[in-house]
Amino acid sequence: MTEAANINIDDAVLVERCRQGDSAAMERLILKYQNRIYNVILKICANADDAAELAQETFVKVIENIGKFEGRSGFYTWAFRIAVNLTLNYCQRGGRFGLKSLDAECDEHHGQARQQLKELLDDDSSPDPAVVAANKELCEIVAGALMKLDDAQRTVVVLRDIEGMKYAQIAEVLDIELGTVRSRLSRARSNLRGIMEAILE
Repeated sequence: MTEAANINIDDAVLVERCRQGDSAAMERLILKYQNRIYNVILKICANADDAAELAQETFVKVIENIGKFEGRSGFYTWAFRIAVNLTLNYCQRGGRFGLKSLDAECDEHHGQARQQLKELLDDDSSPDPAVVAANKELCEIVAGALMKLDDAQRTVVVLRDIEGMKYAQIAEVLDIELGTVRSRLSRARSNLRGIMEAILE
């Protein structure tokens, strides 16, 4: 069986193998989710080195606690909950490094990007951060704007609009009510829109 085929084995099967001491099964789970978890952590904490360490710490905790995983949620959701909790705790401790100012990000070099951003914001609908982030020229601007949100709001935007999680998954990962997810995301998008509009002033 090829390595790619192994990666596609059902998570529940791999988890059961992990419980039985199969280290290769754990390696496959890590390989399957390491990039997604790293990317989510990076978008929350905004520091590549710290994100790498937090991702590593996430999988250490996954390995340590796999025997306690009861399967009431998917492995993916459970692992993301660990990653997000570690990252939010890190941010609350003030571990986040200083960020470049948005003014520095929006110099003349980004003139075309700013125009594209203005066109998006002039639309009647709120800009979708995932669509904006897909444009490489806007990526740094959006990342800077995201970091202006508080940790809780930034996290729901990352999980919903960038990671593409369903509302129910986000509620499970963050251990909050579904209605709280919706209201927090609405406020976060509104605040993000205001921050991004301020870039154009």
